Amino acid sequence: MVIGAAVEHAGIPASEIENKGIGESMQGGGNIGRNAAVRLGMIVVGVGGGTESMSTAPGTSKPGPDGAPAFWLSPGNPDTPDAPPFNMALTVGDNTAHLAGVTREETDEWAFESHRRAIRAIDEGRFDAEIVPVDLPGGRQSTTDEHPRRNSSLEKLATLGLLNAGLDDAVTTAGNSSGLNDAAAALVLCSRAYAEAHGLTPLAAIRGWASIGLDPVETGLAPAKALPKAGISLADLQSVATNEAFASTAVASTRIMGLDHDLVNVNGSGCSLGHPIACTGARMILTMVNELIRADAQWGSVAMCAAGDMGSATVIERL
Repeated sequence: MVIGAAVEHAGIPASEIENKGIGESMQGGGNIGRNAAVRLGMIVVGVGGGTESMSTAPGTSKPGPDGAPAFWLSPGNPDTPDAPPFNMALTVGDNTAHLAGVTREETDEWAFESHRRAIRAIDEGRFDAEIVPVDLPGGRQSTTDEHPRRNSSLEKLATLGLLNAGLDDAVTTAGNSSGLNDAAAALVLCSRAYAEAHGLTPLAAIRGWASIGLDPVETGLAPAKALPKAGISLADLQSVATNEAFASTAVASTRIMGLDHDLVNVNGSGCSLGHPIACTGARMILTMVNELIRADAQWGSVAMCAAGDMGSATVIERL
């Protein structure tokens, strides 16, 4: 319904739409799927992206143990004690910290820096070119990200309780986790011939990608496992983005891949900007393209964990 409404609002005739189904916004039916279709000549132009309203995300119901209806969501991975699908703070956040030796202090420091960088990006207008104003009730408009906290501090983050306090090595709190946000993002992918024929100047090209599956316990390590498979030497990357589902995932991936934190999430990510799931992949690619332009850099990448046992990465070249 959302995609159909978006296409109608954009004034695109239904007769010109080959496929309106858009799955996860980086892989599946999203940007990489569109890119592959363009490369194979299946289509010459396509739109990839996603929309997420976490404030109104629907659930459903199934009969509970007593036969009465009980709230239910489709699980992202099989339910096991060490990787419960409805406790991502454990399945992704704390498991990643345990596997990579990440401490509470390191996750809080990463989250604080994420907010600081996002606020800097907002104040310097780094997101202005990629944000479409959204009309709100009462004649107001939303023109900037609402989630970054200007009053955050390491001292405040240190006071927050653990989400899995029963675990000996738990590190995850609400403060070093991604936020719950509503957002949408979309990108146009096309062949060079289509761009030239329509007078369009490409901003960037997708030069490589990888999609992986892994044990649900290792989900938070997905960026570090996917990016080396995406077709570029890590030493050639000038900017890297990870989704910061939890700060532990970003700390772990940066450490495992031997990356400099100065190159990773230079404009913030999930801990500060939020992680509206279906939107995040497209938003990260769009932000990376604009960051490469701003920094006069050539090569960047986006890598993320997904659901309870997947990951993906994309290599982007600025043109």
